[in-house]
Amino acid sequence: KFAMVAPDVQIDDGKGTILISSEEGETEANNHRKLSDFGIRNGSRLQADDFLQDYTLLINVLHSEDLEKDVEFEVVGDTPERIGPKPSEPTSRNISNGSDDGAQPSTSTGNQN
Repeated sequence: KFAMVAPDVQIDDGKGTILISSEEGETEANNHRKLSDFGIRNGSRLQADDFLQDYTLLINVLHSEDLEKDVEFEVVGDTPERIGPKPSEPTSRNISNGSDDGAQPSTSTGNQN
Protein backbone atom coordinates (compact mmCIF):
# COMPACT_ATOMS: atom_id res chain seq x y z
CA LYS A 1 0.00 0.00 0.00
CA PHE A 2 2.89 2.40 0.72
CA ALA A 3 5.06 1.36 -2.27
CA MET A 4 8.06 0.54 -0.09
CA VAL A 5 10.88 -1.50 -1.61
CA ALA A 6 12.90 -2.60 1.43
CA PRO A 7 11.14 -1.40 4.58
CA ASP A 8 12.25 -1.58 8.17
CA VAL A 9 9.30 -1.19 10.55
CA GLN A 10 9.63 -0.68 14.26
CA ILE A 11 7.34 0.26 17.11
CA ASP A 12 7.81 3.97 17.84
CA ASP A 13 8.06 3.45 21.60
CA GLY A 14 11.73 4.20 22.24
CA LYS A 15 12.61 0.50 22.65
CA GLY A 16 13.31 -0.15 18.97
CA THR A 17 11.26 -3.34 18.64
CA ILE A 18 11.61 -4.32 14.97
CA LEU A 19 8.51 -5.84 13.35
CA ILE A 20 9.74 -6.00 9.73
CA SER A 21 13.37 -5.93 8.64
CA SER A 22 14.82 -5.38 5.18
CA GLU A 23 17.47 -7.97 6.15
CA GLU A 24 16.28 -11.29 4.75
CA GLY A 25 15.15 -13.77 7.42
CA GLU A 26 15.69 -11.41 10.35
CA THR A 27 12.01 -11.01 11.25
CA GLU A 28 10.46 -13.94 9.40
CA ALA A 29 9.06 -15.31 12.66
CA ASN A 30 6.84 -12.21 12.94
CA ASN A 31 5.00 -12.83 9.66
CA HIS A 32 2.14 -14.83 11.22
CA ARG A 33 1.84 -12.83 14.43
CA LYS A 34 -0.82 -10.22 15.11
CA LEU A 35 0.01 -6.61 15.98
CA SER A 36 -1.61 -7.18 19.37
CA ASP A 37 1.07 -9.83 20.08
CA PHE A 38 3.57 -6.94 20.17
CA GLY A 39 1.43 -4.75 22.44
CA ILE A 40 0.22 -2.59 19.55
CA ARG A 41 -3.20 -1.17 20.32
CA ASN A 42 -5.38 1.76 19.34
CA GLY A 43 -3.14 4.84 19.37
CA SER A 44 0.16 2.99 18.90
CA ARG A 45 2.66 4.40 16.42
CA LEU A 46 4.93 2.59 13.99
CA GLN A 47 7.90 4.00 12.11
CA ALA A 48 8.59 2.62 8.63
CA ASP A 49 11.89 3.48 6.91
CA ASP A 50 12.77 2.68 3.32
CA PHE A 51 16.48 3.40 2.90
CA LEU A 52 16.43 2.59 -0.83
CA GLN A 53 13.84 5.29 -1.51
CA ASP A 54 15.03 7.64 1.22
CA TYR A 55 11.74 8.17 3.02
CA THR A 56 10.18 7.49 6.40
CA LEU A 57 6.54 7.08 7.38
CA LEU A 58 5.00 7.45 10.80
CA ILE A 59 1.94 5.23 11.06
CA ASN A 60 -0.75 5.85 13.67
CA VAL A 61 -2.73 2.70 14.41
CA LEU A 62 -6.42 3.39 15.05
CA HIS A 63 -8.94 0.66 15.84
CA SER A 64 -12.24 0.77 13.95
CA GLU A 65 -15.35 -1.39 14.01
CA ASP A 66 -16.78 0.37 10.93
CA LEU A 67 -14.81 -1.30 8.11
CA GLU A 68 -16.64 -2.85 5.19
CA LYS A 69 -17.08 -6.62 5.04
CA ASP A 70 -13.83 -8.50 4.27
CA VAL A 71 -11.73 -5.31 4.68
CA GLU A 72 -8.98 -5.85 7.24
CA PHE A 73 -7.49 -2.35 7.25
CA GLU A 74 -7.82 1.06 5.69
CA VAL A 75 -5.15 3.67 5.01
CA VAL A 76 -6.33 7.16 5.83
CA GLY A 77 -4.15 10.17 5.11
CA ASP A 78 -1.40 11.01 2.69
CA THR A 79 0.32 8.22 0.81
CA PRO A 80 3.61 8.67 -1.06
CA GLU A 81 3.26 9.99 -4.60
CA ARG A 82 6.46 8.53 -5.96
CA ILE A 83 6.76 4.81 -6.47
CA GLY A 84 9.96 2.87 -7.00
CA PRO A 85 13.61 3.51 -6.15
CA LYS A 86 14.90 7.05 -6.05
CA PRO A 87 16.46 8.23 -9.33
CA SER A 88 20.19 7.80 -9.48
CA GLU A 89 22.44 10.82 -9.72
CA PRO A 90 24.59 11.32 -12.83
CA THR A 91 27.93 9.61 -12.42
CA SER A 92 29.95 11.73 -14.85
CA ARG A 93 30.83 15.35 -14.25
CA ASN A 94 32.52 17.95 -16.42
CA ILE A 95 36.06 18.21 -15.01
CA SER A 96 38.62 20.81 -16.10
CA ASN A 97 42.27 20.89 -15.04
CA GLY A 98 41.77 17.90 -12.78
CA SER A 99 39.28 19.71 -10.56
CA ASP A 100 35.54 20.01 -10.52
CA ASP A 101 35.36 23.60 -9.30
CA GLY A 102 34.41 24.96 -12.71
CA ALA A 103 37.76 26.71 -13.31
CA GLN A 104 38.76 26.81 -16.97
CA PRO A 105 42.34 26.56 -18.27
CA SER A 106 43.99 29.79 -19.34
CA THR A 107 43.78 30.51 -23.06
CA SER A 108 45.79 33.75 -23.10
CA THR A 109 48.33 33.98 -25.97
CA GLY A 110 49.34 37.66 -25.73
CA ASN A 111 52.65 38.99 -24.44
CA GLN A 112 52.62 40.15 -20.87
CA ASN A 113 54.95 43.05 -19.89
